[in-house]
Amino acid sequence: MRFGAQFVNYVCTWEDTLACIGSIQEGRWNSLWWSDHFLVPAHQAVWNKESLEGWSVVTAAAAITKDLDLGLLVTGNIYRNPALLAKMAVTVDQISGGRYVLGIGAGWFKAEHDAFGIEFPGLKERCDRLEEALDIITALFALEPEQTTSYQGKYYSMKDSPMNPPSVRRPRVPILVGGNGEKRTLKTCAKYADICNIDFNNPGGVDVFKHKMAVLDRHCEDIGRDPAEIKRTMLIPMRITDDEATAKAELERRPWILCGKPSYIVDVIGQYFDAGLEEIMFSGVPTRKANFDRINSDVLSAFD
Repeated sequence: MRFGAQFVNYVCTWEDTLACIGSIQEGRWNSLWWSDHFLVPAHQAVWNKESLEGWSVVTAAAAITKDLDLGLLVTGNIYRNPALLAKMAVTVDQISGGRYVLGIGAGWFKAEHDAFGIEFPGLKERCDRLEEALDIITALFALEPEQTTSYQGKYYSMKDSPMNPPSVRRPRVPILVGGNGEKRTLKTCAKYADICNIDFNNPGGVDVFKHKMAVLDRHCEDIGRDPAEIKRTMLIPMRITDDEATAKAELERRPWILCGKPSYIVDVIGQYFDAGLEEIMFSGVPTRKANFDRINSDVLSAFD
């Protein structure tokens, strides 16, 4: 059983973040993540609140942590050229000593594309672009220092591109594909990913997780890949509260999230691990050290 935290890189400061990194490093955690947004990914009234850029923060974390896997859940593919993205990932992998995981997805938050002048094509094109990007990234990750590779696609190309230095972690920086779409995203995951991440910021539950994993298994079988090669992970909102009325209200609105007393949360997490989950990442926890200290002492300790 492995546990990760996705920090909220919004409405917080670097000082808040640094204190929480210390809590994660000292606790029972296995991984640390951020998201990849330039506006607060919520309603328009908060778009202009503090927003720390995820790649910058995770790079800083790579230099000051040890043992923890690091990454973004998930990088929006459209924001960056995929060859540049591969180079960024390998550089952070070098800084961290081989602890970086490249999480990537098709992207969804139209408002920040508009705000920053970034093209936001339709869903099909975003999914097509993601597959081309992964063609490029996997080709670059496979290179030895003396090698180069070229690619010509509909959306992206590269010519005689090197990757030197290569990743510390061999054979490559692990690739995590995030998203729940059964026809495209999980199919893309089956083809390219080392890690699958289901996002239960969207509606979910244990039965939904089981169903998504069965879909992933079928996609693997269709292309002749062993499903066991793909690690199964999940991102899910978490809120510890001893107030039963608060928990009831939250669960009436989003009945699948982890909300309530530690004993309830521990029980639900156990159901996910029994269903085949290998690592769970908690989201939506305000970036305050006391929050992560309590999760460590009251929830993670139950799985020692």
